[in-house]
Amino acid sequence: MSKTGLEFSVDDHVVYPAHGVGTIQAIETQEVAGMSLEVYVITFDHEKMTLRVPTKKAKTAGLRPLAEGGTVSQALTTLKGRARVKRTMWSRRAQEYEAKINSGDLISIAEVVRDLHRAENQPEQSYSERQLYESALDRMAREVAAIERIDREAAIGILTKSLVKAA
Repeated sequence: MSKTGLEFSVDDHVVYPAHGVGTIQAIETQEVAGMSLEVYVITFDHEKMTLRVPTKKAKTAGLRPLAEGGTVSQALTTLKGRARVKRTMWSRRAQEYEAKINSGDLISIAEVVRDLHRAENQPEQSYSERQLYESALDRMAREVAAIERIDREAAIGILTKSLVKAA
């Protein structure tokens, strides 16, 4: 364990709050402003993006390992719960949903998926609702897929099954 409390190695799957599941490709030392800086090189295949996070700032940046089994089952239980939709203006709720998705917390993301899910017999979603729902579902599915070592579609199947049971 380092002083930061987080220690990752190459090929570890990690979760970065704003981008979801990525893979550590390398741990490099870079020269920045005349100082030597050790960084994690993380790739996010679904976004075709590479991010460099200083190893000493990993924890404050919100970088974390994949969720443990207990967290995953808690998130799936959250999906089965009743949707809690506040009666506030959509713009305010949309901001809250966006913040939950970008928190990187699997249970918060599950709450967004649950609250924005629409069963077959329910009215259509607005475009912005659907975008937030799909963003949250995708983020959650990618983490479940990485944990269970399955593909994204199979993970979406698992999540959808939990949602349908709730409805």
